Amino acid sequence: MVKNKASAESFVPAPKTAAGKKMALKKTASKNTFKTRYHHGDLRAALLEAAEAELAGKGIEAFSLRGVAKRAGVSHAAPAHHFGDVNGLFTALAATGYRRFIAVQRTRQKRAAQKGGKDGAAQLAAVGLGYVDFAMANPALFRLMFSSKRPDFCDGELEETARAAFEKLLEDVGRYRNANPCDDEAVMASAMATWAMVHGLADLLEGGRIKYLQNLPRKKREQMLSDMILRAAGPG
Repeated sequence: MVKNKASAESFVPAPKTAAGKKMALKKTASKNTFKTRYHHGDLRAALLEAAEAELAGKGIEAFSLRGVAKRAGVSHAAPAHHFGDVNGLFTALAATGYRRFIAVQRTRQKRAAQKGGKDGAAQLAAVGLGYVDFAMANPALFRLMFSSKRPDFCDGELEETARAAFEKLLEDVGRYRNANPCDDEAVMASAMATWAMVHGLADLLEGGRIKYLQNLPRKKREQMLSDMILRAAGPG
């Protein structure tokens, strides 16, 4: 049924409205990006980019290798050749997601440091805000990484990137608490509490479930989020 719908939509003329033309141009630009990567020899990257678009557009249940191939403008066999099956592609996509996840957190930390927030508290709060940033900007990928059982976390690349994200949390909580979580059970508990708090906030905000926070001005909202993150981490 999904296949038929997609086939039908491909024959529908582009809407004549300004909004329709804008959407059509956006879709064309996206397809051209995939094809440009492919023609420059980076087929794996093109397939991962197309897979993320497919995931965002269709969700995990309706996701298909055929849909990814169509978005990337390659043969239907190409995704299977590179990733084996759907779960293999999900695994690779989740691994790239964790690398981007860490990069977003580091960007937040750098921004905080530029504003004078170089201490452990400011940097830990920035990590938490980066966590929320990533979830809000990449909801489908976020859920694949943290909620789905489809990715194989025994895979070397995914295990490594997921572990790096966890170790970053331990590093930043440890700096804030001035103790190594791996050597101090109480500090490890603080790290787990911090993770639970940040993840819960990210998940609820992305799902539109915390209206009070969402309706606050950005600066005030981020200050409140930072306060909750540090409260979960315990005394610094």
